[in-house]
Amino acid sequence: MPGNWCSLYNRPSKEVMYMRTGIANLPLHGHHCPRWLFDRMVKLSSAIIEAVVEEYGPGEVLERLSDPFWFQALGCVVGFDWHSSGLTTVLCGALKQGLRPRQHDLGIYLAGGKAMASRKTPSEIEEYADRYGLTVDVPCLQYASRLSAKVDNTAVQDGFQIYHHVFAFTGDGRWAVVQQGMDQAGGWARRYHWLGDKLDSFVEEPHSAVCGEPARAVLNMVALESAGAREASLYLAQRPDEVIRTLKKIADMPADKFKTLNLPAAHPVPGANRIEKTLARLYDLQPSTFEGMLATEGVGPATVRAFALVAEVIYNAGASRKDPVRYSFAHGGKDGHPFPVNRQDYDRSISILERALRRARTGDSDNLKALKRLAGISAFV
Repeated sequence: MPGNWCSLYNRPSKEVMYMRTGIANLPLHGHHCPRWLFDRMVKLSSAIIEAVVEEYGPGEVLERLSDPFWFQALGCVVGFDWHSSGLTTVLCGALKQGLRPRQHDLGIYLAGGKAMASRKTPSEIEEYADRYGLTVDVPCLQYASRLSAKVDNTAVQDGFQIYHHVFAFTGDGRWAVVQQGMDQAGGWARRYHWLGDKLDSFVEEPHSAVCGEPARAVLNMVALESAGAREASLYLAQRPDEVIRTLKKIADMPADKFKTLNLPAAHPVPGANRIEKTLARLYDLQPSTFEGMLATEGVGPATVRAFALVAEVIYNAGASRKDPVRYSFAHGGKDGHPFPVNRQDYDRSISILERALRRARTGDSDNLKALKRLAGISAFV
């Protein structure tokens, strides 16, 4: 299984960290980005990323994309709504389109996108590797893409269904993920950031410095406190008959007996019949770790909830209910907040940055150094 043998950028798997670096909560907005603004976003956002690569290298881009504050600020700088869920999908789309012509020169590649485009992520990773002759471990990157989405959608059940997934990686196999889930009933979206660097595990506290408004009802199987529930779930994966039998007993329990389990209303007890096929598959595969169980095809939120529930009922191994959840404006915003986008100023910014990048490529980096000094001065203003 890739999670056990993958060696990102020539380091053994036990020295590779799968870190979720932050979460952003955003109201759901359904408005479209006007073409005149999107075309400018493509130019300016890609020029900013190119400037970061020129100054710090492609690995720095991954670190910045994995920072929810920097990502939000970038969306504001290029003129999108400061608090809209659309900032995630539109900005990622603009970056992917703008960087595509020079991605090999820059050494950074973007795969995936919104809805059906997200499902093409594994094939796009493979396509980039074949087209550019990259020596990256393709199955390892595909596994990282799939597991980061599955953790946020299945192992952490916070009411947000993942519908957008962008996987960024470099030519030496480093990676980052920006993905977003939707709670249509509540009118909110939640964006999750991952950085495949440093060390630990997909399935025990894979996140760091995560802030935000806690969701009302959460099942968090990757919390440290859920270690017992994960162990019991793996044990139960080898005993499908016991799981089905217990689920049926729970379904027949009187309501007053059931309340002590404190299950969230948004995640009802799964029907035993619905998960029998998945339990049979797990029994045949006999996964040796919770991560391997989570990575198994067909293991979704209902299966994880079933194991968590049965583990609590039989073994008193309760799962955590803890939710694992910090702008700048330069050109205004799409909806006129805090002020309307001035197209002339926007085009001037694109022109200045593109001219600085052209000169940097010929060895004249004075303009980029001036921009860097300006950023340093602004930090004290």
